This record gives sequence, C-alpha cells and structure tokens, in this order.
Amino acid sequence: MILNAVLVVLTDLAAHLLGNPLFRRHFHLALSATVVFGPALSLWVSQHSIFAKRSHFLYRMFLRSGWGWTCIFVGSFVFLLSFSTRRSLSLSFRHLSRLGVAGGLWFVFCKLLDVLENATGSCYEPLPGNPEIDDSQPLLVLREGESKAECLKAGMLWRGYEVSEDVFLLCLCCLLLAEETAVFGPYLSLGGCSDAPLRILFLFCVLLLSLWLFLLLCLLAYFPQFPTQLIGGALGCLSWRGLYQGWYCQGPCWYCPGRPGFGLLKNQD
Repeated sequence: MILNAVLVVLTDLAAHLLGNPLFRRHFHLALSATVVFGPALSLWVSQHSIFAKRSHFLYRMFLRSGWGWTCIFVGSFVFLLSFSTRRSLSLSFRHLSRLGVAGGLWFVFCKLLDVLENATGSCYEPLPGNPEIDDSQPLLVLREGESKAECLKAGMLWRGYEVSEDVFLLCLCCLLLAEETAVFGPYLSLGGCSDAPLRILFLFCVLLLSLWLFLLLCLLAYFPQFPTQLIGGALGCLSWRGLYQGWYCQGPCWYCPGRPGFGLLKNQD
C-alpha cells in the first residue's frame, strides 16, 4: 500500500509538470538554450571526471542505443495507454506509428549526414615519427579517394564536415518523450484508468527523459564541439517541429497518425 501510494504521488506530480501548458510551450526553448550555452560549462567542469571519458558506462549502455531505449519505453507506454482506454488495436497502432515516422526520419538524416561527411572529408595519417594520432600534431593526406570507413579501419584519421548525431538524437528523443508523456496529466484529470503498470511505464519514461537531458549536458560540457553540436540540436528541434507542430496537427487520416492523445482524452464511461 505504501509503495503504491508513493507511486501515485510521484506519477501525479510528474504528469502535472509534463502536462502543464507552460512546460509544453517552453520546453523546446529551454532545450535550445541548453544546446547553445551548454558548451560554456566546459570552463567549470573537471576533465578528470568519470563523465569526461567516452568509455563511461552511461555512454556505452544508453547513448549508443538511445533510439532503442526510447522506442521500448515510449512505445510500451503509448500502446498500454491507448489500448487500455479504447480497446482498439487499430487506434493503438496508429498512435505507435508516430514512433515509426520519427525513427524513419532519424535514420534518413543519419544516412544523409554520413554521405555529407564522406563527400566533404579526407583521410589523414600521422607524419613519420609520430605514431600517436592527435589533433595538435601535423597530418599528412593519405588518399583523396579513401572513404571514412576504410580510413578508420586502417587506423588513420578522418577529417570532414561533421554534424553531431548524438546531440541530434538526444534532442529529438527529449522532445518526443515530452510530447508523448504530456498527455498523461490531462488523461488522469479526466478520470482515465491509471493502474500500476501504466504508472510505472510513465515513470520510466520520465526517468529516461531525465537521463537524456543529463547525457546531453555531459556531451556539451565535456566534449564541446562547435558548431557540429549546434547543428545537430537544430536538426533535432526542426524534426520535432515538422512532425508534432506541423504534420500531426492535420488530424488523423490515412496519411497522418494525429497528435498524441487524440481519441483518448474524453470522459470515461
């Protein structure tokens, strides 16, 4: 009973925050300001911190598979919320299709960014007598026709026009999580079914959103890269705006899944 009461209190507070109109209206602005001014934190953080190493557990476990974690928790929450409300598989799959659209958009952007980096980059090798590859030492062009994959496989260094795919993914996942979970507050206020599994999934989504924000701050503070991170964040925000503030606002139809909560936020019988 005590654990259930704690779960109810925590989820109600989180749902009230994420469903607040001020939060929904200004979250993307706060996220944009974080991407713009976050690299300034590198002036105060210690480079001897455990988060200053790319081999840290959080980076290896979550950052490299960030979209998978987002799909698992958000997809489970969206499916359980929609199915427990209307008992309609077609409605549930329609709401889940938003994740498929966002995933497809992310995949296409990553492929385009790889093509851009291969088209604008060159492969370099260290000068004789300098076995260690470092940004500060002189470099020698290896071969102009070398691809990035072949260059890195040979142990050389690739230099090209890069866009931070990590910042792009984290910004897109944060905005997607905020949009998909914001419906839970109004849903509870209308007397929707709120059993323990649904609340636990919602809480996991909130924790995942907090983790993505923390990892974003870590990347900006410990691995500042301007303007690659700024462009990655801009792509993430533009993707969210094009989907959730543009296409999905047209309403559900054969080519549009509609906004989160459509068909769910009604008084229950």
